[in-house]
Amino acid sequence: MKRTYQFRVYPTTQQQTTLTQWLTTCRCLYNTSLAARKDAWHTHQQSVNYYEQANHLKAAKKTNLFLTAVHSQVLQDVLRRLDKTFNNFFRRIKKGENAGYPRFKGKYRYDSFTYPQSGFALEKNKKKLRLSKIGSITIKLHRPIPAEGVIKTCTIKRHVDHWYACFAVELPDPAPGSQQRELKNAIGVDVGLKSLLTLHTGETIDNPRWLRNSEKKVAKEQRRKDRKQKGSNNRHQQNKKVAQLHRKIRNQRKDFHHKISRKLVDSYDLIVYENLKITNLVKNPHLAKSISDAGWGQLMCFTEYKAEEAGTVVEYVSAYNTTQLCSRCGKLVPKTLATRIHSCPYCGLDVTRDHNSAITILHRSRYYVASRSAAGQGLPVEPV
Repeated sequence: MKRTYQFRVYPTTQQQTTLTQWLTTCRCLYNTSLAARKDAWHTHQQSVNYYEQANHLKAAKKTNLFLTAVHSQVLQDVLRRLDKTFNNFFRRIKKGENAGYPRFKGKYRYDSFTYPQSGFALEKNKKKLRLSKIGSITIKLHRPIPAEGVIKTCTIKRHVDHWYACFAVELPDPAPGSQQRELKNAIGVDVGLKSLLTLHTGETIDNPRWLRNSEKKVAKEQRRKDRKQKGSNNRHQQNKKVAQLHRKIRNQRKDFHHKISRKLVDSYDLIVYENLKITNLVKNPHLAKSISDAGWGQLMCFTEYKAEEAGTVVEYVSAYNTTQLCSRCGKLVPKTLATRIHSCPYCGLDVTRDHNSAITILHRSRYYVASRSAAGQGLPVEPV
């Protein structure tokens, strides 16, 4: 299995200048290569692939000294990135999706480059990252990389005024069933907006609403940016402040999701979520911002990868009518989004709609049903 470990790096002023220059060179190579592909098709109806463009790099270095300053494999990876973009474009066309032709990268739209095989190494003291043609950069390893893991690639990424090193690490796959824990504790989880999570036990986890709570501050900084002249240095500096504020909100959400997912994985052997089509849900203009602020997809992703390492099972079940069906008798009880209480006229069950949904989600789990059947028990009819 593969994992990505991201660490903050602290380049010197001179190293930041070099890194920024590399990003500019990579961006120009990307745009030039994209233009060459477009011209070849429009002029001669010929498609250009990665290997043809990679063969031209050696000749291009003789006329462009900026290319010689960048590690050769980094330049090759830029061409691979462009080739992958075109492959995804053609794949979307074949599927009948909205394709979106590859676009040129603007000045602040290219923020990373990758050493795909070599040219990087962590020094023995684990406090420096040595990059070919750049030097040793201070790095903060806030968590260890497993000793059995093999570092495959190193990506240097810029976000406003912060720099990061992202290592793609290949870890040995666990033997099938070797780490899977015995199913003793199962939980059904309903994600929402009022409460971020509602468990089938009735426990709720409040939605912090990081973006909603910072909207006034974001709007204030955004207005300041809009008042500054386009293209000016003042506007660029203010744009940095807006980006820093959004980064803080994103980090708050990410930290919260890491803590919640870790708590779930450590406490339960089976975690059951709804299989939601989040990309379709955010098309609702009234709920899009709130759904994005909640970050359901990120939370599920964090839970899934932590569960894989801990031997916990994460299962996704159909979301069809989980709110409308009664979890006790199974009868359909229609309700609007404004109705927050589930009152069943058939069996008398009276709980919150999210609690009812969480119970239904758990009952749809094939692992949960199988474990109850193996123990000679049926599904409980009363909420736990």
